Amino acid sequence: MRLLDESIKTTIQQTYSRFLESRGLRARSAQKQMIAAVARTLGSIRFDDQGKRLGEAHVAVIEAGTGTGKTIAYLLATLPIAKAKGLKLIVSTATVALQEQLVNKDLPELLQHSGLEFRYTLAKGRGRYLCLSKAEQLLEQQQVMGQMALYADEIEQRLEPQVLADVQGLMEVYATGQWDGDRDRLEKAVPDDRWQLLTSDHMQCTNRRCLNFSVCPFYRARESMDEADLIIANHDLVLADLSLGGGAILPEPGKTLYVFDEGHHLADKAGSHFSYAMRIESSIRLLANLEKKLLQFNEQARVPLIEDLVSRFHQPVSDLLLVLGTFKDLVQVLAYNDDTGRLPRHRFVGGRQPDDWLGPAKELSMGCARLETLFEQLVGVLKDAMEGSIKDIDRRLAEGLFPLMGMFWGRIQQIGWLADSYAKVDAEGKTPVARWVVKHDSAGYTDYECCSSPVSVAATLKEHLWNPCFGAVLTSATLTSLGNFDRVKIGLGLPFESHFLQLNSPFDYFNAATLEIPSMRSDPSSVAEHTEEVADFLKQYLINTKAVLVLFSSWKQMLTVLDRMDETIKNRLMAQGDYPKSEIIRRHRERIDQGLDSVIFGLASFAEGVDLPGDYLTDVVITKLPFSVPDDPVDATMSEWIEQNGGNAFIQWTIPAASMRLTQAVGRLLRSEQDQGRVIILDRRLVTKRYGRQLLNALPPFRQIF
Repeated sequence: MRLLDESIKTTIQQTYSRFLESRGLRARSAQKQMIAAVARTLGSIRFDDQGKRLGEAHVAVIEAGTGTGKTIAYLLATLPIAKAKGLKLIVSTATVALQEQLVNKDLPELLQHSGLEFRYTLAKGRGRYLCLSKAEQLLEQQQVMGQMALYADEIEQRLEPQVLADVQGLMEVYATGQWDGDRDRLEKAVPDDRWQLLTSDHMQCTNRRCLNFSVCPFYRARESMDEADLIIANHDLVLADLSLGGGAILPEPGKTLYVFDEGHHLADKAGSHFSYAMRIESSIRLLANLEKKLLQFNEQARVPLIEDLVSRFHQPVSDLLLVLGTFKDLVQVLAYNDDTGRLPRHRFVGGRQPDDWLGPAKELSMGCARLETLFEQLVGVLKDAMEGSIKDIDRRLAEGLFPLMGMFWGRIQQIGWLADSYAKVDAEGKTPVARWVVKHDSAGYTDYECCSSPVSVAATLKEHLWNPCFGAVLTSATLTSLGNFDRVKIGLGLPFESHFLQLNSPFDYFNAATLEIPSMRSDPSSVAEHTEEVADFLKQYLINTKAVLVLFSSWKQMLTVLDRMDETIKNRLMAQGDYPKSEIIRRHRERIDQGLDSVIFGLASFAEGVDLPGDYLTDVVITKLPFSVPDDPVDATMSEWIEQNGGNAFIQWTIPAASMRLTQAVGRLLRSEQDQGRVIILDRRLVTKRYGRQLLNALPPFRQIF
């Protein structure tokens, strides 16, 4: 069986025509091509009588240049197909800004002008919602502490009266219906450290056993998801669901069509999601605190069943403390590189940990597994107590301990994952795991953080996403590097039969903007000299400019150049770190609206996701080609692996990555067909090195001035 029939094809064509007519727009050639490509790919999917997909021609990969209208294109193509066949549609983004654009602009416009009828909702993880039970327990605990604190750490945990008043205020506005419990809908932002006290995760949540389940903000939001045809999510939430087997948070992959907008972020997001870390000293303190909390609970419960369980924790905890002591000895003798401007770190060459790490790592992994078994038993007892099945254990006592034990269980699980990564040697011929240790010097003590991360997520995405999903669209303004899809094909493990399409932007780049590479005396490899020359150039250039974005490759260079600017320039300049990114953009727009000049200094995060059309941005200055940081553990390990297998890491890995980043950066300039301006790159390697021509050829066809 195939998915697309004539009636669905007609629906897509009619809704597109209706949308254009209603909005007074003309059809865009690239947009029409994208609609057709998505419909053809999803329409060619074969499936059996039970609706299970057959074959691997179910993924469309489309690079759609700025101005293509890709959002409307993929929505018009996928919604009719998903609705007709009873599939859920998940649109996943990498940034909050695009989610807001979809929810507040694109989807309302589509409903109003296309004639399509559909329901949509925004999906978020538990961490974005207020946990009523945790908030209640916090207030109750603080009240007890205010009267009588028995332990020193409890005294330290006392919160300021204003903090407690703020928590009480949140509870009240939720109770009166003025707020739905979504952190992002608060008028006044709550700091991260305080919000962590008020939210939960899947390890701490008691689900239907919770007394507040019927009014839980998270589960109320989940109800709207069940009724929706289209779910707006983010890459992190999708990956979290897939790592749990799929269908735990979001709809089942086999009954879902996915659209990954900002798809160039998917590999990095997956890499972060499947990366692990463990701080040794913090883990030692965690285990000591676990034993103390268990003993406190035992004293309060005074039940033989609990006494037996608590006693069984002692030996595994003691064993873990011993092996963590061994790890502490191992990390202290390593040589740490502290010349990079980052925290001191030691990277294991090729990701290969020393042989004497394998035994302790295996012991740590096995110890965590034993503790997890005990946690499973203890949590099971607490659940039974909350349901009233164990009369000897006070229900409120069980409710208070459950999220705490869930937190400890989750932390032990994370330590176990890290230990697993260090307990095995990577298989020959397969991409390795990057492993490194970071040294943290803080007040009073030094901690060592063991880290690991896959250098390639291809196999992971193939197993957890591409194989189980019904169909998918991967799109972005930047998916190719050096003009081809090779990097994204390999990096994401895309199915062999995936469909690829590159659509150019409708913008007239040649007449709208120039790309200039000024004469420079210094090479960026001479960091100090290049930084001085960049500062000298900007001191002159910024005098007569109105709306400028200056992009740096390092904090050190940005701060050095900033320090060199004259006061007249500093007075109209904002640098990354002065305010949150969104606030810098807001203030920049405000200054331009007032007829004032404005300059932004930013790093990589400002090289994408910044939409400043028209007079809001007329000049983009890139101080240096965006090569990856040489000491990045993941990139360094991947480069070593490529070289060991007879390849050229610079050509195969570094240059393609730089090409994608550079294309993203220059893409900040022209955001509409009316925009004009210039891009200036203060890096002569574009014209002096052989690879420079490759990078230039992959950029939009600006009018070039060298």
